[in-house]
Amino acid sequence: MNRYEQQLASYATQVNDALRERLHFDRELRQIVVVDAMRHSLLDAGKRLRAAMVLEFGRLTHASREGAMALACAIEMIHAYSLIHDDLPCMDDDDFRRGKPSCHKAFGEANALLAGDGLLTLAFETAADAPLSDVQRVEAVRTLAKAAGVRGMLGGQVIDLGCEGKPVDLETLNTLYALKTGALLRASARLGCLAGNAGEELLETADRYARACGLAFQITDDILDVAGDAEKLGKPTGSDEENHKTTYVTLLGLSGARERARELIGEAGECVAAIPGNEFLLWVAEMILGRDH
Repeated sequence: MNRYEQQLASYATQVNDALRERLHFDRELRQIVVVDAMRHSLLDAGKRLRAAMVLEFGRLTHASREGAMALACAIEMIHAYSLIHDDLPCMDDDDFRRGKPSCHKAFGEANALLAGDGLLTLAFETAADAPLSDVQRVEAVRTLAKAAGVRGMLGGQVIDLGCEGKPVDLETLNTLYALKTGALLRASARLGCLAGNAGEELLETADRYARACGLAFQITDDILDVAGDAEKLGKPTGSDEENHKTTYVTLLGLSGARERARELIGEAGECVAAIPGNEFLLWVAEMILGRDH
Protein backbone atom coordinates (compact mmCIF):
# COMPACT_ATOMS: atom_id res chain seq x y z
CA MET A 1 0.00 0.00 0.00
CA ASN A 2 1.55 3.31 -1.09
CA ARG A 3 1.26 6.49 0.98
CA TYR A 4 -1.70 7.79 -1.01
CA GLU A 5 -3.59 4.53 -0.53
CA GLN A 6 -2.77 4.84 3.16
CA GLN A 7 -4.07 8.41 3.18
CA LEU A 8 -7.33 7.36 1.50
CA ALA A 9 -7.69 4.47 3.95
CA SER A 10 -7.06 6.84 6.84
CA TYR A 11 -9.72 9.25 5.57
CA ALA A 12 -12.15 6.32 5.18
CA THR A 13 -11.51 5.12 8.74
CA GLN A 14 -12.04 8.59 10.16
CA VAL A 15 -15.24 9.06 8.19
CA ASN A 16 -16.59 5.62 9.13
CA ASP A 17 -16.01 6.41 12.80
CA ALA A 18 -17.77 9.77 12.46
CA LEU A 19 -20.69 8.22 10.56
CA ARG A 20 -21.08 5.48 13.14
CA GLU A 21 -21.29 8.14 15.85
CA ARG A 22 -23.92 10.11 13.92
CA LEU A 23 -26.02 6.96 13.44
CA HIS A 24 -26.01 6.02 17.10
CA PHE A 25 -29.64 5.88 18.22
CA ASP A 26 -31.37 4.44 21.26
CA ARG A 27 -32.12 0.77 20.52
CA GLU A 28 -35.48 1.21 22.27
CA LEU A 29 -36.77 3.45 19.48
CA ARG A 30 -39.86 1.94 17.85
CA GLN A 31 -38.49 3.09 14.48
CA ILE A 32 -35.09 1.44 15.01
CA VAL A 33 -35.61 -0.82 11.98
CA VAL A 34 -35.14 2.11 9.64
CA VAL A 35 -31.99 3.13 11.49
CA ASP A 36 -30.66 -0.41 10.99
CA ALA A 37 -31.47 -0.11 7.28
CA MET A 38 -29.62 3.22 7.14
CA ARG A 39 -26.62 1.67 8.89
CA HIS A 40 -26.70 -1.34 6.53
CA SER A 41 -26.21 0.91 3.51
CA LEU A 42 -23.97 3.60 4.98
CA LEU A 43 -21.43 2.11 7.37
CA ASP A 44 -18.09 0.58 6.31
CA ALA A 45 -19.07 0.87 2.66
CA GLY A 46 -16.85 1.84 -0.26
CA LYS A 47 -13.65 3.87 -0.54
CA ARG A 48 -15.25 7.10 0.78
CA LEU A 49 -13.89 8.92 -2.28
CA ARG A 50 -16.38 11.79 -1.98
CA ALA A 51 -15.65 12.28 1.71
CA ALA A 52 -11.91 12.10 1.00
CA MET A 53 -12.29 14.88 -1.55
CA VAL A 54 -14.04 17.05 1.04
CA LEU A 55 -11.33 16.37 3.61
CA GLU A 56 -8.45 16.88 1.19
CA PHE A 57 -9.68 20.21 -0.15
CA GLY A 58 -10.39 21.11 3.46
CA ARG A 59 -6.79 20.27 4.36
CA LEU A 60 -5.45 22.32 1.47
CA THR A 61 -7.52 25.32 2.58
CA HIS A 62 -6.69 24.91 6.29
CA ALA A 63 -10.29 24.13 7.30
CA SER A 64 -11.04 22.91 10.80
CA ARG A 65 -11.05 19.11 10.97
CA GLU A 66 -14.46 19.04 12.70
CA GLY A 67 -16.10 21.34 10.17
CA ALA A 68 -14.76 19.46 7.16
CA MET A 69 -15.63 16.10 8.72
CA ALA A 70 -19.27 17.09 9.24
CA LEU A 71 -19.56 18.02 5.56
CA ALA A 72 -17.75 14.82 4.52
CA CYS A 73 -20.31 12.81 6.49
CA ALA A 74 -23.16 14.72 4.89
CA ILE A 75 -21.99 13.97 1.35
CA GLU A 76 -21.59 10.26 2.16
CA MET A 77 -25.12 10.15 3.58
CA ILE A 78 -26.51 11.63 0.37
CA HIS A 79 -24.46 9.20 -1.73
CA ALA A 80 -25.76 6.23 0.28
CA TYR A 81 -29.35 7.50 0.00
CA SER A 82 -28.99 7.66 -3.77
CA LEU A 83 -27.69 4.09 -3.96
CA ILE A 84 -30.57 2.76 -1.85
CA HIS A 85 -33.12 4.39 -4.14
CA ASP A 86 -31.21 3.44 -7.32
CA ASP A 87 -31.37 -0.22 -6.33
CA LEU A 88 -35.15 -0.26 -5.80
CA PRO A 89 -37.28 -2.37 -8.18
CA CYS A 90 -38.90 0.79 -9.58
CA MET A 91 -35.45 2.14 -10.51
CA ASP A 92 -32.49 -0.08 -11.46
CA ASP A 93 -33.79 -3.18 -9.62
CA ASP A 94 -30.43 -4.41 -8.31
CA ASP A 95 -30.32 -7.16 -5.68
CA PHE A 96 -26.73 -6.58 -4.52
CA ARG A 97 -24.65 -3.57 -3.60
CA ARG A 98 -21.00 -3.69 -2.51
CA GLY A 99 -21.05 -7.44 -2.11
CA LYS A 100 -24.11 -7.69 0.13
CA PRO A 101 -27.89 -7.61 -0.37
CA SER A 102 -29.31 -4.25 -1.43
CA CYS A 103 -31.20 -2.39 1.27
CA HIS A 104 -34.62 -3.38 -0.06
CA LYS A 105 -33.57 -7.03 -0.19
CA ALA A 106 -32.43 -6.94 3.43
CA PHE A 107 -35.20 -4.76 4.92
CA GLY A 108 -38.02 -4.63 2.39
CA GLU A 109 -38.94 -1.94 -0.13
CA ALA A 110 -40.83 0.32 2.25
CA ASN A 111 -38.04 0.42 4.83
CA ALA A 112 -35.45 0.94 2.08
CA LEU A 113 -37.38 3.91 0.73
CA LEU A 114 -37.62 5.38 4.23
CA ALA A 115 -33.96 4.64 4.97
CA GLY A 116 -32.96 6.63 1.89
CA ASP A 117 -35.20 9.49 2.98
CA GLY A 118 -33.71 9.25 6.48
CA LEU A 119 -30.16 9.54 5.19
CA LEU A 120 -31.03 12.47 2.95
CA THR A 121 -32.62 14.44 5.78
CA LEU A 122 -29.86 13.49 8.23
CA ALA A 123 -27.32 14.85 5.73
CA PHE A 124 -28.91 18.29 5.85
CA GLU A 125 -29.14 18.15 9.65
CA THR A 126 -25.46 17.23 9.82
CA ALA A 127 -24.42 20.10 7.52
CA ALA A 128 -26.64 22.59 9.34
CA ASP A 129 -25.06 21.59 12.67
CA ALA A 130 -21.46 21.69 11.38
CA PRO A 131 -19.06 23.74 13.56
CA LEU A 132 -18.67 26.43 10.93
CA SER A 133 -19.86 30.01 10.53
CA ASP A 134 -23.50 30.72 9.69
CA VAL A 135 -22.50 31.78 6.16
CA GLN A 136 -20.51 28.58 5.62
CA ARG A 137 -23.35 26.38 6.88
CA VAL A 138 -25.92 28.06 4.64
CA GLU A 139 -23.67 27.72 1.60
CA ALA A 140 -22.95 24.09 2.46
CA VAL A 141 -26.66 23.26 2.70
CA ARG A 142 -27.25 25.08 -0.60
CA THR A 143 -24.44 23.11 -2.24
CA LEU A 144 -25.84 19.79 -1.00
CA ALA A 145 -29.39 20.64 -2.07
CA LYS A 146 -28.32 21.64 -5.56
CA ALA A 147 -26.15 18.54 -6.00
CA ALA A 148 -28.91 16.19 -4.83
CA GLY A 149 -31.86 17.85 -6.55
CA VAL A 150 -33.34 18.46 -9.99
CA ARG A 151 -30.20 20.29 -11.16
CA GLY A 152 -28.03 17.45 -9.88
CA MET A 153 -28.28 13.78 -9.02
CA LEU A 154 -32.09 13.50 -9.01
CA GLY A 155 -32.27 15.17 -12.40
CA GLY A 156 -29.68 12.74 -13.74
CA GLN A 157 -31.73 9.78 -12.55
CA VAL A 158 -34.82 11.17 -14.30
CA ILE A 159 -32.90 11.45 -17.56
CA ASP A 160 -31.44 7.96 -17.05
CA LEU A 161 -34.87 6.38 -16.59
CA GLY A 162 -36.20 8.22 -19.63
CA CYS A 163 -33.34 6.95 -21.79
CA GLU A 164 -33.78 3.24 -21.08
CA GLY A 165 -34.27 1.25 -24.27
CA LYS A 166 -33.83 4.35 -26.45
CA PRO A 167 -30.91 5.55 -28.59
CA VAL A 168 -28.94 8.25 -26.75
CA ASP A 169 -26.40 10.61 -28.27
CA LEU A 170 -23.12 11.61 -26.62
CA GLU A 171 -24.35 15.07 -25.62
CA THR A 172 -27.30 13.61 -23.70
CA LEU A 173 -25.06 10.99 -22.10
CA ASN A 174 -22.61 13.67 -20.96
CA THR A 175 -25.46 15.64 -19.39
CA LEU A 176 -26.79 12.53 -17.65
CA TYR A 177 -23.36 11.65 -16.22
CA ALA A 178 -22.61 15.23 -15.19
CA LEU A 179 -25.79 15.27 -13.13
CA LYS A 180 -26.07 11.71 -11.85
CA THR A 181 -22.41 11.12 -10.95
CA GLY A 182 -20.52 14.38 -11.38
CA ALA A 183 -22.76 16.57 -9.24
CA LEU A 184 -21.83 14.88 -5.95
CA LEU A 185 -18.11 14.87 -6.72
CA ARG A 186 -18.26 18.56 -7.61
CA ALA A 187 -20.17 19.22 -4.40
CA SER A 188 -17.52 17.31 -2.45
CA ALA A 189 -14.70 19.47 -3.78
CA ARG A 190 -16.75 22.63 -3.19
CA LEU A 191 -17.66 21.65 0.37
CA GLY A 192 -14.01 21.14 1.28
CA CYS A 193 -13.15 24.54 -0.11
CA LEU A 194 -16.11 26.17 1.65
CA ALA A 195 -15.00 24.67 4.98
CA GLY A 196 -11.69 26.47 4.51
CA ASN A 197 -13.15 29.76 3.22
CA ALA A 198 -11.43 29.36 -0.14
CA GLY A 199 -11.59 32.15 -2.70
CA GLU A 200 -13.43 32.03 -6.01
CA GLU A 201 -10.36 31.05 -8.01
CA LEU A 202 -9.77 27.90 -6.00
CA LEU A 203 -13.49 27.10 -5.96
CA GLU A 204 -13.48 27.23 -9.77
CA THR A 205 -10.32 25.13 -10.01
CA ALA A 206 -11.75 22.51 -7.64
CA ASP A 207 -14.98 22.43 -9.64
CA ARG A 208 -13.19 21.81 -12.94
CA TYR A 209 -11.07 19.07 -11.35
CA ALA A 210 -14.09 17.32 -9.87
CA ARG A 211 -16.09 17.69 -13.08
CA ALA A 212 -13.39 15.88 -15.06
CA CYS A 213 -12.99 13.21 -12.36
CA GLY A 214 -16.75 12.68 -12.23
CA LEU A 215 -17.10 11.98 -15.93
CA ALA A 216 -14.02 9.75 -15.92
CA PHE A 217 -15.48 7.86 -12.95
CA GLN A 218 -18.73 7.13 -14.79
CA ILE A 219 -16.96 6.15 -18.01
CA THR A 220 -14.86 3.74 -15.95
CA ASP A 221 -18.10 2.32 -14.54
CA ASP A 222 -19.26 1.74 -18.11
CA ILE A 223 -16.00 -0.04 -18.90
CA LEU A 224 -16.17 -2.19 -15.76
CA ASP A 225 -19.71 -3.30 -16.58
CA VAL A 226 -18.30 -4.83 -19.75
CA ALA A 227 -14.77 -5.82 -18.78
CA GLY A 228 -14.81 -5.88 -14.97
CA ASP A 229 -14.76 -8.73 -12.45
CA ALA A 230 -18.18 -9.27 -10.86
CA GLU A 231 -16.60 -10.59 -7.64
CA LYS A 232 -14.46 -7.48 -7.20
CA LEU A 233 -17.35 -5.21 -8.15
CA GLY A 234 -19.68 -6.87 -5.67
CA LYS A 235 -22.46 -7.01 -8.27
CA PRO A 236 -23.14 -8.74 -11.60
CA THR A 237 -21.59 -7.34 -14.78
CA GLY A 238 -23.39 -6.90 -18.09
CA SER A 239 -26.42 -5.13 -16.61
CA ASP A 240 -26.10 -2.16 -18.99
CA GLU A 241 -26.44 -4.38 -22.05
CA GLU A 242 -29.17 -6.42 -20.40
CA ASN A 243 -31.15 -3.24 -19.66
CA HIS A 244 -30.44 -1.82 -23.15
CA LYS A 245 -28.62 1.19 -21.70
CA THR A 246 -26.50 3.43 -23.89
CA THR A 247 -23.04 3.97 -22.39
CA TYR A 248 -19.67 5.33 -23.48
CA VAL A 249 -18.72 1.78 -24.48
CA THR A 250 -21.86 1.56 -26.63
CA LEU A 251 -21.07 4.83 -28.41
CA LEU A 252 -17.26 4.79 -28.59
CA GLY A 253 -16.35 1.14 -28.10
CA LEU A 254 -14.16 -0.17 -25.29
CA SER A 255 -10.93 1.40 -26.58
CA GLY A 256 -12.64 4.72 -27.33
CA ALA A 257 -14.15 4.86 -23.85
CA ARG A 258 -10.77 4.13 -22.27
CA GLU A 259 -9.13 6.85 -24.33
CA ARG A 260 -11.74 9.44 -23.32
CA ALA A 261 -11.32 8.51 -19.66
CA ARG A 262 -7.55 8.98 -19.99
CA GLU A 263 -8.07 12.41 -21.56
CA LEU A 264 -10.31 13.49 -18.69
CA ILE A 265 -7.81 12.37 -16.06
CA GLY A 266 -5.17 14.41 -17.85
CA GLU A 267 -7.48 17.43 -17.72
CA ALA A 268 -8.07 16.86 -14.00
CA GLY A 269 -4.33 16.81 -13.36
CA GLU A 270 -3.85 20.04 -15.27
CA CYS A 271 -6.55 21.72 -13.17
CA VAL A 272 -4.74 21.18 -9.87
CA ALA A 273 -1.17 21.34 -11.18
CA ALA A 274 -0.55 24.76 -9.61
CA ILE A 275 -1.97 23.89 -6.17
CA PRO A 276 0.80 23.29 -3.59
CA GLY A 277 0.51 19.87 -1.97
CA ASN A 278 -1.62 18.51 -4.82
CA GLU A 279 -0.08 15.01 -4.86
CA PHE A 280 -3.05 13.23 -3.31
CA LEU A 281 -5.49 14.86 -5.75
CA LEU A 282 -3.31 13.79 -8.68
CA TRP A 283 -3.22 10.24 -7.32
CA VAL A 284 -7.02 10.18 -6.86
CA ALA A 285 -7.48 11.07 -10.52
CA GLU A 286 -5.17 8.25 -11.59
CA MET A 287 -6.86 5.86 -9.16
CA ILE A 288 -10.25 6.58 -10.75
CA LEU A 289 -8.81 5.59 -14.11
CA GLY A 290 -7.18 2.39 -12.84
CA ARG A 291 -9.83 1.14 -10.40
CA ASP A 292 -11.28 -2.36 -10.73
CA HIS A 293 -14.34 -1.87 -8.50
